Amino acid sequence: MSILIKNGRVVDSSTGMDGVYDILVKDEKIEKIAKNILIDNEDSYEIIDATGKVIIPGIVDIHVHLREPGFEHKETIESGTYAAVAGGVTTVACMPNTNPAIHSKEVVELIQAKAEETGHCKVKVIGAITKSIQGYEMAPIDEMIEAGIVGVSDDGRTTMNNDYMSEAFEIIEKHNMPLISHAEDHDVTAGACMNQGENSEKLGVKGMPATAESDIVKRDIDLCKEKNAKLHIAHVSVGESLEHIIEARKEGVEVTCEIAPHHFILNDGIVDVEDACSKVNPPIRDQKQVEKMVEGIINGTIDAIATDHAPHDEESKSKGFEKSAFGISGIETSFALSYTGLVKKGHINMLRLVEMMCLNPARIINIDAGTLNEGTAADLAIIDLEKEYIIDGAKFHSKGKNTPFNGMKVNGVIEYTLVNGKIVYKEEK
Repeated sequence: MSILIKNGRVVDSSTGMDGVYDILVKDEKIEKIAKNILIDNEDSYEIIDATGKVIIPGIVDIHVHLREPGFEHKETIESGTYAAVAGGVTTVACMPNTNPAIHSKEVVELIQAKAEETGHCKVKVIGAITKSIQGYEMAPIDEMIEAGIVGVSDDGRTTMNNDYMSEAFEIIEKHNMPLISHAEDHDVTAGACMNQGENSEKLGVKGMPATAESDIVKRDIDLCKEKNAKLHIAHVSVGESLEHIIEARKEGVEVTCEIAPHHFILNDGIVDVEDACSKVNPPIRDQKQVEKMVEGIINGTIDAIATDHAPHDEESKSKGFEKSAFGISGIETSFALSYTGLVKKGHINMLRLVEMMCLNPARIINIDAGTLNEGTAADLAIIDLEKEYIIDGAKFHSKGKNTPFNGMKVNGVIEYTLVNGKIVYKEEK
């Protein structure tokens, strides 16, 4: 059945559109965007009244851990992609730290087949740089590119071997594909589990210094520059990293970066040694760094918002702060947190938010998504910006209930999510 969405505020950063329009969806695509679209036979259409709601392109989250294969007790492709559409996300890029890791053509094809069978949204695959993401042997990147990966990364770890990194840059440069860097100097962060600063000293917990991130960002920029390749910095969290990125861009290096909501909303004052919900890598930083991240969003240095959705089972998060697993389950709350923390506070407008959550992420991994142009796939979300709710991880669709945002009041309820013109999520009233 075709769908006619009436009287919604349509926001599309690719065209600068921000106004009240109708959207006609037919044969999986956006057929028309205009005011007061008339149709001959209403019985053959599903009519959605979006009066007072906002319509945005489907969110593209380029940093997601779906956990399958190997860690299905934490998340599956089915559960993770349903959590995604519940958050207005229509495309995810899944990271390679599975078991086995996404380090071969066979594993890439396994995930693609599983996503086709059980996925609720589109799933793009990030291939590993090294086998088992251990940094000791190169993965067959060329074979994975043939299988359809959209980027390479050893996310969860940093590839410390410069020769392997250079080789990876050389391979991907031929395909205009990004290397996604988890920037962390493991020699410095060994045994650390929160931000290094006043709060880590007060709690007696070993901290990760800002330079453990920024030094690797600088190293990766230099290696990327040598090969004239494309670099994307994952989950940026410190101002020094942004300074390196700004300087690199002045020198013509093609480098982009993303940020997760917890790095521009929370500060390390929330860390509780009895509760690991705020344990994440890179860590939640101090307020001074949070302010630098907000400034990086405002001035355009930070390109994209991505969740680093890292769902865990309860046992993995219940061993106390120091011994529990790193990670936050964030895909269902990313829009509401970003809208509440950035737009409602007046830092940016809706066009910029849509650019960061939809358009830029799609451009970074070179896919046709993140827009509402006529003739493109009808991937979109209809959202009630006025409606408030209180975040409760226990109600997540994800298997991972681990969030430090429990109890936070936010605006932005996802009412509908469409993928290829099909309603894949409808708000549960």
